[in-house]
This record gives sequence, structure tokens and C-alpha cells, in this order.
Amino acid sequence: MSRATMSFALPESMREYIDQRVATGHYGNTSEYIRDLVRRDQEAQARQRLRDLIEEGLASGPGRRRTKADAQALLAIARGDID
Repeated sequence: MSRATMSFALPESMREYIDQRVATGHYGNTSEYIRDLVRRDQEAQARQRLRDLIEEGLASGPGRRRTKADAQALLAIARGDID
């Protein structure tokens, strides 16, 4: 896995906060802290996507039993045969 370096500006109060988090031993260094924030954001976005899909499903009306044709169509979509 390649790593890219990023540079960005932070207000001094944020930098001090990050330094405190690292100093207390919660993180080994600033990069670990930033990576953890990004991972947590990715997880939050994935949870939100799942909630949105559940809401969409609930709003789509009553459920119905899946037929063999439905299963075949889903497999075709999963394989990329159908959009």
C-alpha cells in the first residue's frame, strides 16, 4: 500500500488538541490520529448509507416473495451482465 503525504493548515487550538491526544498515549503520532478520524468517518458514512437503504426499502411498499426469476436477475446484476 502506497502512502501519500498531505499538508494542511489547522488553527492553533486544533493543533494543540491533537498534540494533547497524542501526548496522553491515545495515539502514537499525529498521523495515527488523523487516520483514525478518517476511518471513523468512513464507518459513519457506511452506516448512514445502510440506514438510507433500509429507509428506501421500507418506503418501497409491502414486501413480496422472491421468485426464481428474481434470483436469476439479481445474480445477473451482481455479475455485471445487467445494469
